[in-house]
Amino acid sequence: MDQIRITGGGPLNGTIAIGGAKNAALPLMAASLLTEGTLRLANIPHLADISTAVHLLAQLGVTVIMNGDDETGGHTGRVLSLTAGQIASTTADYELVRKMRASVLVLGPLLAREHEARVSLPGGCAIGTRPVDIHLGALEELGAQIELEDGYVVARAPGGLRGGVVRFPQVSVGATENLLMAASLAKGETVLENAAREPEITDLAQCLIAMGAEITGLGSDRLVIQGKPTLSGADYSVMPDRIETGTYMAAAALTGGDLTLTGTTMSTLGAVVEAMERTGVEINDDGKGKVRVWRTGEKLKATDVTTLPYPAFPTDMQAQFMAIMATADGASLITETIFENRFMHVPELTRMGADITINGNAALVRGVERLKGAPVMATDLRASVSLVLAGLAAEGETVISRVYHLDRGYERLVEKLAACGANIERIRE
Repeated sequence: MDQIRITGGGPLNGTIAIGGAKNAALPLMAASLLTEGTLRLANIPHLADISTAVHLLAQLGVTVIMNGDDETGGHTGRVLSLTAGQIASTTADYELVRKMRASVLVLGPLLAREHEARVSLPGGCAIGTRPVDIHLGALEELGAQIELEDGYVVARAPGGLRGGVVRFPQVSVGATENLLMAASLAKGETVLENAAREPEITDLAQCLIAMGAEITGLGSDRLVIQGKPTLSGADYSVMPDRIETGTYMAAAALTGGDLTLTGTTMSTLGAVVEAMERTGVEINDDGKGKVRVWRTGEKLKATDVTTLPYPAFPTDMQAQFMAIMATADGASLITETIFENRFMHVPELTRMGADITINGNAALVRGVERLKGAPVMATDLRASVSLVLAGLAAEGETVISRVYHLDRGYERLVEKLAACGANIERIRE
């Protein structure tokens, strides 16, 4: 398996291009199942999860064409054309679904269009339960008949889905996305209450509207969808990746560097910006896709964060923020309320000299003078990148194993960091 080797201690300076959001691109790709027309998606990142989604959609009968990069090496020219003229299969096999939990997002579109779907129970990072029963209970409210057979969700709606009122028992991004797509082809009006408010959901809704859907309440926890008999193809550009943006902000903060991030915005990162600024990080967004991030003082100041659904601090930035707090001045309390098993990076950070105590869903981080390089092992996507960040700031050499997790969510991470002065390389085996 590949490893990443880092010799840390130096500041990062330079410019990093931010790609399209993986967490927005995946549901947008699934939306191609709703129409016979062609859905063209620009700003597509080149990631392992995107490749998995392409293979899954192709298995279902979607014709996929990828156009190349633009001349600057950015992402705006990378366009994915998806045409589901005819659905060849309504079964999403275990072999593909096990690699990525987002595969369950084909359930709603298949059921809405074909009135049946057979989707394997999902896999992905082992960061805790993500109950698919929220998806299933909500689809039943729209008239679906659902059974679990041999590890598969078997859903049927013989007369098609019908509108209804769905109140999610807890905020779920995936369930909101699945229902948003399913309701777009349901008969009548659907109201989604206690819906997730993440920017990626608004991105999906805006794409569906471009395809002919009628949706109101964007950005709120109450979405109203007027079902249509059919949707059309559309051209749409994926939003910038706010978690990739936040990760490189953390890299600038942790190393005492000065980074300019292009093709992105702070408008979807309010809680992260607030937390970073409390630590002594300066952030300047020019409003034209360019964000500059730098550290003002010799050391960062400790501050507390709690992960909660958007617009609060995102769970996908928790591990990166913990890496920042590991060398901050003072003690910080990081509370994780989304996933119960998302502190798996703590033992690895501790191997590098971090002083972290876990009590239930809270981690007390006492800042140390400096982290020290060590051999560490990645456990999930965001944990992986937190170890990269720690290695960039640590004294000596850090070798990170099981870095395949990074390929799921970060495009050309090593190359981007190396171009800004990091002493980092990928060791291929």
